[in-house]
This record gives sequence, structure tokens and C-alpha cells, in this order.
Amino acid sequence: MTRDTIVLGAGMVGTSIAFHLARRGRSVVLVDRRAPGKETSFGNAGIIQREAVRPHAFPRDMATLLRVLPNRRIDIRYRPQGMLAAAGPLWEYWRHSAPHTYAVIVPEYASLIMRCTEEHQAMIEAAGVEALVRKEGWLEGFRTQRVFDEQLAIARDNEARFGVTYQVLDSKMLKAKEPHLSDELIGAIHWTNAWTVVDPGGLVQAYAQAFEALGGHIEQAEAQQLEQTASGWRLTTTTGSLEAEEVVLAAGPWSQRWLRPLGYRLPMFPKRGYHMHYAMRDVGWLHHWLMDFESGFLLAPMQAGIRLTTGAELTTLEGPARHGQLDAAEVVARRLLPLGERRDPEPWRGNRPCMPDMKPVIGPASRHAGLWFAFGHGHQGFTLGPVTGRLIGEMMDGEPPAVDMAPFRAERFADA
Repeated sequence: MTRDTIVLGAGMVGTSIAFHLARRGRSVVLVDRRAPGKETSFGNAGIIQREAVRPHAFPRDMATLLRVLPNRRIDIRYRPQGMLAAAGPLWEYWRHSAPHTYAVIVPEYASLIMRCTEEHQAMIEAAGVEALVRKEGWLEGFRTQRVFDEQLAIARDNEARFGVTYQVLDSKMLKAKEPHLSDELIGAIHWTNAWTVVDPGGLVQAYAQAFEALGGHIEQAEAQQLEQTASGWRLTTTTGSLEAEEVVLAAGPWSQRWLRPLGYRLPMFPKRGYHMHYAMRDVGWLHHWLMDFESGFLLAPMQAGIRLTTGAELTTLEGPARHGQLDAAEVVARRLLPLGERRDPEPWRGNRPCMPDMKPVIGPASRHAGLWFAFGHGHQGFTLGPVTGRLIGEMMDGEPPAVDMAPFRAERFADA
């Protein structure tokens, strides 16, 4: 079977790329071992984060580092083998988080985030899934006035520079919006131009169906070998062989498997997250997505129940699941909201593909014609999938991209 383009990876990023390329008239096959939206894109917090114009920086102050060291926090935990395996990238992550470097990264990163809702809207309309999307924003709650004031100062700057919109809620206003919350939070920021999704995996699946409606093909199979040929590329899978003129590598943290044999050494590392769904006791419910900022977890009213998502765990891609972080988050969450029984047999886990400068890799490979990169979106693959799809389509067709792509080229890393 010969196709114009193979897209390897059927998460939000890969599925969005496949959709955009098919809409441009290309013959596209989307390949993954699982159905679209069944890996990391399935288990995230379900927020299209228009407010997230500043990527997550590595903590640099000694007080925060000392709090992390005992390895009992909800927002961040680590495994020694994970720290050792990612020692180089983590050191670079720490360096890029220095104030003068981070100040350069923020507007580059924001150039993608600022287009997230409009690009999602185009795909939402094509897929006919407005019912999955809530356009009412989400809440970030605070426990101390000092931290609340610090984040409000950042919010004001983000509003002025990047068009982020928000509303400040005191404790009474927060209680009016969420009457079943306890009194532990003193207030919240209501991020008003972000969107939320009641079934993140379902949204990816709907985008995949829209891709198929454009003539695209989905191949659910284990990819085994990727090799360049005289006419393009050949991907060998457990079900056969696929050939195409071009390949887009959008396999998230698994992209490293394909990069290394081709001679690319990119410093990507995984951050793991966990989630669990809960019923609510009595007749209570949560109406908005709510993050406990200082604790580091998020509660989301999904179709499957109240989804509790953890922060990040630094571990290896295939490292065993450790549920202590989720258990600790649940203890605090139950004091905040009257959660009932767990609804899932086991906690879900997924891995975010992270780069040390906090920016994704989007663009052509430097040493192989017809090979394109689209990975490393960190915490924002769900948010940035449609933006990435548009940009890859523009670049592949030789059009001026909607944003300056120089900050996202692989060549910014020495071994790319």
C-alpha cells in the first residue's frame, strides 16, 4: 500500500496532523498500536489551556527544592532510576528555567498556546462534537494569600501580553460557583477563555473519525521498523508494510525509539501522571474543573465521574506504577470535596513527552528528506495538537507557517 504520508502516533498530536494533511488533499495513513486517543491523550485533565502561556519551569529556589527532596509531595515525585536516566535533560531543564532564559522561552511558547482554541474549534466543527466541550473556563484555587497574590500578578501580565482572560474569585464567590466545596480554599482564579472537555479520549476519537471521513486510513498495528527507501519511507508493522513519500513522527515519548536508529539524539524525557474517577457522596457535584494549586492536583467533572489527576512523576517510560502520589492527592481532595467511592478498577497512568527547554519539536528532520518531527509537547499535547497539525501542514506544503517555527526546530539541540 502506497500513501503520500504516514503519521506515526495516534494521540491528539498525531491525529490532528493526520486530519490537517488529509484536509489538504493528501493520502494519509495514521498508525498506532492502540486506537486513537487511548494512550496519554485519554487520561489527561481535559483542558484546552488557553491560559497556559507559560510552560512549567524547573524549581530553582532552595526552599522548593528542599520541599521536593523527601519525595512525598503531590505535585512532583521522582524515582532514582528515572532521575538517573534523565540526568542530562533534567540538568538542561534546570538551566533553561533560569529567569533570563525562561523570559525568552515564554513568548515563543505562547505563540502556540494563543492559537489553541481557534484551531480546536475548526476540528470540533468538522467532527460535530460541540457536546463534549465546555466553554466556561476552569478554576485554580489557592490556600494562602501570598501564593494567590503571586499568581494574580502573573495573570495580569499574561492578560496584557498574551490575551489571557480571567476573573478573581474571593471565598464567597468561589462558594457560589461550587457550593459543595469545603472552606479550605480562600479564593480562585477563574480562567475564562480556556475550554474543558468531558471525555478527552472521546474528543480524539471524534477527530480521528473526521480524518477518516476525509478519506484517511487508520492502521492499528505495532510498528516494528522505519527505514528510508529510494522513493521515500517504509514502515514495517505487525500487519504488513506501508510505504509513503513522507513520514511524520508524532509518537510522543515513544518517538525516541525511532529517533535513535536514525542517528538523532534528542534530550526528551517522560513525566508520568495518574488519574482515578470517583462518585460523589449525597447529591453533590462539581461544576467546574478545579485545581488545588498549592497541593498540586486537579479535579475534573468528566462523563466517567470526578477525575482526580496528579502532578508529575519523574520515572522511566516503562517503570512500574507507584500509586502513592495519587493516594496522597485523594486524602487532600476528600477534605475539599465530598468524593465517594473509586469507580476504576486500577489507577490510569500515562507519560508526557518533555523537552528540557519546555518547547515541542515541530518541523523537518535535518538529515533525512521527507521525515518530519512533532513531539515533546510536555503537559500540553492535548491543547496543542490542532495547532501542531496546522503548522505541519503548512510547512509540508511549503506555505509560510502561522508562527515563527525557528524556536521549535530540532536543530536547536546539538545532536539533532
